[in-house]
Amino acid sequence: MSVQSETILIPADVNSFRKAQWRVLFAVMFCYLFFYTGRQTFGFAIPGMQKEFGLSKEALGWVSAIMLWSYAFGQAINGSLADKYGGRRVMTAGAVLSCLANWVMSFALGFKTLALPWGINGYFQALGWAPGSRILSNWWDRSERGKVYGLYVLAASSASVLSYVTSILVVGVFEMDWRWIFRLPVLLMLIGGMTFYIFVRDRPEDLGFKSPDTGMANDNSEPASQVDGETVWERYKAVLKHPKILIASISIGFMNAARYGLIVWVPVHFLGADWSKSPNSLIDPKWISIALPIGMAFGAISNGWISDKIFGSNRSKAIVLFMLIGALTSLGMYTESPGYVMLVTLFAAGFFVYGPASSFWALCPDLVGAKRSGTATGVMNAFAYVFAGFSEPLIGRLIDQSGHTSIIFPVVAGSCIASALIAVFIRR
Repeated sequence: MSVQSETILIPADVNSFRKAQWRVLFAVMFCYLFFYTGRQTFGFAIPGMQKEFGLSKEALGWVSAIMLWSYAFGQAINGSLADKYGGRRVMTAGAVLSCLANWVMSFALGFKTLALPWGINGYFQALGWAPGSRILSNWWDRSERGKVYGLYVLAASSASVLSYVTSILVVGVFEMDWRWIFRLPVLLMLIGGMTFYIFVRDRPEDLGFKSPDTGMANDNSEPASQVDGETVWERYKAVLKHPKILIASISIGFMNAARYGLIVWVPVHFLGADWSKSPNSLIDPKWISIALPIGMAFGAISNGWISDKIFGSNRSKAIVLFMLIGALTSLGMYTESPGYVMLVTLFAAGFFVYGPASSFWALCPDLVGAKRSGTATGVMNAFAYVFAGFSEPLIGRLIDQSGHTSIIFPVVAGSCIASALIAVFIRR
């Protein structure tokens, strides 16, 4: 008999439970598919904001950093909110409030009125990932964890593609003001949040089922009885005392700095250069940029599979391999001319730079077990966005000083190399 058939109250309802599992998974994915329309559109608005307000790229980099640090703060604590109030309510609130914050952002009059709502939006955005993860951990057992989280990461990666496409449509195709980037795409997030609330329940028990086995990730984890009675502070203390969690957190910090270096500044790179008049411009530059998030989506699914099937669940090998190749592809972007070669290179950069995200998240239950994996995920994600925040004004300043947006690619390459060198020490 399958694991799922042993976890429900009535054996005849095996199919009903299975359908409910998939309905919850797809509803969570559907909601998170639209979340990035509320935070990864900023790069497309930078040229318009610069023109209207006369702000430097460094100043706008600080606006982005404030949002990322606010997001990091939220990630560190919102897993606990989901435990207390339920992921369904928390994730829905995040979608609604982030949509509202984006609309407030669209009426900005200068630096302060950009930074404040964008920073608040960072916290609202942080109400999505951890609560969604919590719901999935309630519904799916440990034997299917890799598949389920791989699909969840795919939804996040696809969200990047959607945020790029909708932004290009607003400013590139329909030629609307930059303010509409923060008004139109986020309506999809509002729809996703409402749909999610209707179709999802926090636990199988809410629909009359019994919870599946969500026990420890591996035989080396501590027994559930030793961690079930922990307070929030005891759980944080246990996670923060784990040396490999801290090593992985620093490594993912450099990876995310590279990732957001690409996400925020690649649109500026392509929209800023007047390549449409160049004889080498075989493809409209603004559409070339979509190759980046598409590469990220494929990379996130591939790296987790590689770490399981090729490296025998040795996550560090998959991380190091992708980060080193990511550094090489990023350096390749530095001298490329716009065209089909750049399209392929940008896809490869996204594929290898973001790919290790799957392995990093799998490390959380691998290292500390399922009972502490939510806390570990929050800690690692907080590190990831603190590092990403520092990279934004740095890249903006380097662009201001050099006058060349292509400077982003050596910076990204350096972050990839740092992530790879640190990841070597995660070995289990």
